This record gives sequence, structure tokens and C-alpha cells, in this order.
Amino acid sequence: MATEYGQGYGLPTGPGQARGAEGRRHRMPAALRAPVEGRAWRELAYVLLSLPISVLLFTYAVTMVSLGAGLLVTFLGVPVLAAALAGCRGIGSVERARARGLLRLDVGEPEPLRLKRQGFMGWIGAVLKSGTSWRALLYSVIQLPWAALSFAVTVTFWSVGWSLLTYPLWFWVLPMYAGQDGIQLYGDEQRAIYLDNPFEIAVTAGVGLLFTLATPWIVRALTTVDRVMVHGLLGPSRLATRVVELESDRGVVVDTAAADLRRIERDLHDGAQARLVSLAMDLGLAKEKLREDPQVAARMVDEAHGEVKTALQELRDLARGIHPAVLTDRGLDAALSSVASRCTVPVQVEVDLSERPAPAIEGIAYFTVSELLQNVSKHSRATWAEVEVWRSEDRLMLQVVDNGVGGASLARGSGLAGLAERLDAVDGILVVDSPAGGPTRVTAELPWRAERAR
Repeated sequence: MATEYGQGYGLPTGPGQARGAEGRRHRMPAALRAPVEGRAWRELAYVLLSLPISVLLFTYAVTMVSLGAGLLVTFLGVPVLAAALAGCRGIGSVERARARGLLRLDVGEPEPLRLKRQGFMGWIGAVLKSGTSWRALLYSVIQLPWAALSFAVTVTFWSVGWSLLTYPLWFWVLPMYAGQDGIQLYGDEQRAIYLDNPFEIAVTAGVGLLFTLATPWIVRALTTVDRVMVHGLLGPSRLATRVVELESDRGVVVDTAAADLRRIERDLHDGAQARLVSLAMDLGLAKEKLREDPQVAARMVDEAHGEVKTALQELRDLARGIHPAVLTDRGLDAALSSVASRCTVPVQVEVDLSERPAPAIEGIAYFTVSELLQNVSKHSRATWAEVEVWRSEDRLMLQVVDNGVGGASLARGSGLAGLAERLDAVDGILVVDSPAGGPTRVTAELPWRAERAR
């Protein structure tokens, strides 16, 4: 592990500082600054653009699909329907870009067309079988009624709010050009009530202020529905996302296995193999000296015996690094206690498991704690550490805590980042809480699978 626990000590550049800087930039509460924030204006622009765009989308989708359905009695209906779906896929790309620019919604590209055969007919079949195409068509149809509702609500609240808020600035227009004293609040044949005295004007502006402050949050709630539609209908499906994750995890597993094999080969070549070669040469020299000088030969054999012991210890250490026998025979509790005894600081181990997990999960848990305790020994400058292992429903939880100097990070390139990638390959999670000055708390979460018959 090459985790830099001490990296950044004395330099508060973490999330806490970012939040503090943001707090200094925004002394005004969020409710008061919302109407003038850039986000509110971007969401307003999104809603205002949605109505004309949705009209075009709806018109295109209904026209093309109706034309294709009507022509299905002939062969022409199939390519027309495929063209309609292909156009909806293109519309989806535009809508994802619009959501990315105005709503700051980062939606991944959906799965591409999978052509089982080349040519025009293969393309038609792929378009018609693609779930992405039909989801884009559904989006083009249902976007119009929602866009109309959002447009009406947004324009009403924005216009009423800002009109009433600025009423003290323009109420003089009514008596001068409209022939009435102000905004008419009530009127019949006998009497009329106008908002024309200072108190009523102030109250009107106050009501406008409430509308103005509430409008951005209403628009935000409306655009939340747009976010859900764009993400759910125009983004990748859950199955495609899962496939991408599994492909990425498979790559991590393959790379990790290859790195482990290279490490084992290097350790064998540079350690035990080199020592055994030297031992064979020493025994050969001792054999030659046996008749000429038995005492020298005996001394050389004695030295070779020491080399054999050293080689055996190196092989034991290497085997323990591959998969320790104590883990197979006695489980996590004994194996982690063995690892803790080799740590440079006192470590308390507490394993609360009523049954053993599957061997693969057990091995990953062992090596995860082992690497975390190596970090404690090398980087933390701690005086004590604690390891806890327990089961929470269908998850195996690991936690390593030390009172060191802190500063551990999942930043790219650190040992913890590599450990997090390996855990992610088996649907695991690694969470690091390590403020500068400590303490450091690293929590790992693995899927629980019960042990089968060994």
C-alpha cells in the first residue's frame, strides 16, 4: 500500500474548507438568494423552451408513427416506423444536451444499436428492437402535456410575483394612462376597491415578494420531474448500466489478478528461488570438500541448513500472502488476530459473526483489513488501532480505526483508491473519514454470502 496518510497535513484543502469558503461567499440565506441565482434562471429557461420544443417533438412523433402504422399494410410502413424511432433517438441526444446545459443533469449515453447483421435491414431490425428507441418515443409523446403544465405554472408565478413586487415602481401608470387609481382588487356597479394608498401598495409588494421567493422552488420542483423523465427515458437502462459496471469490474479483477501473479513470480524469483539456487551451490561445494576437509564441509552444510530454514520461512510468508492457512482453518477472527499481532501498534480485534462468509468474501475481507493495518503501521503514527467486523443484514461490515494524524484520502493514485477499486469489483464500498489531526476511520462494506460446505 502506498497510501499517503500524511499528505496535506496542515493544508486544509478538504471538503470542510470548501464548505467554509462557500459559506463566506453566500452570507445570504438560500431562500432569499434563490430568485437571483443562475440556477433559477437556467431552470426558467429550460421550462420556457420546453413548450415549443415539446410541440415539435409531439408533432414529429405522432405524425411519423401514425404514418408508419398506416403503411404497415405495405412494406413501406416498417422503414418509416424505424425512421421515426431513429429520429426520436436523435431527439433524445438533443434533450440530454439541453438538460446537461440548463439543469446540470449529467445523463450517460444509452446503449448503442446492436446490429446482428449488416445492411439496411439489419439497421431496421436493431432500431425496432432497441428499448432506447421506444423510450425516446414515449418521452416525445408525454413531454408535451407536462411541458404545457410547467409552462403555465411557471409563467403565472413569475409574472405575478415580479409584477406585484415592482408595483411601487409602476402603479402610477394606472391613474395616468388607464384611468383608474391602481390595481382593482374588487369592483361592482356600486363600488370598486383599488390598491392605491401607501399601505396597500406596500402590502402588494410584500405579497409579490412572497411569490417571487416561492417561484424558484416551485420551478425547481417542476424541473425535478423533467430530470426524472430525462434520466429514466433518455438515459441508459438499468440493465445496460449494470452491464457496463460488470465489464469495468471484470477489468479490475483481471488487472488485480495479473498484478498478484506478477508479484508472486517476482517474490519467488528474487527470494526463495535465488536462495535455493545459492543453497544448491553451497551443497555442491560441501560435497566436494567432504573428503578433503570434513570440518569445512560440515560448516558449509550447517550454513546450508540455516539457508533452508530461511527459505522455508520466506515460502511460508509468501503462502500467507496468497491465502493464509489460519484463515481457511479457523476463520476471520483468528486470521485477523494474527495480522494484528504483527502490526507495529496495539490493535484490538472484535469479530461478531455467527457464521462464516463464503471463502471468496472472507479472503477479500482478510486482505482488506491486512492492507489497512499496514497503512496504520507505515503512515498513521498512531498509538492504538481497532478492528471491528460484523454482519448487517446482507452486508459484511469492516471498520478499522486509529488515533493517528489523519489525512488519509481516496484521491486517485493512492493505495486506498486501489483498494476501493478492488472492493467495487465485488460490489463493495470503501468509505474513509480521516480529518487532518485524526482520528482515521475506514469502513468497508462487502456483500454477504454464506459459507457453503468446504
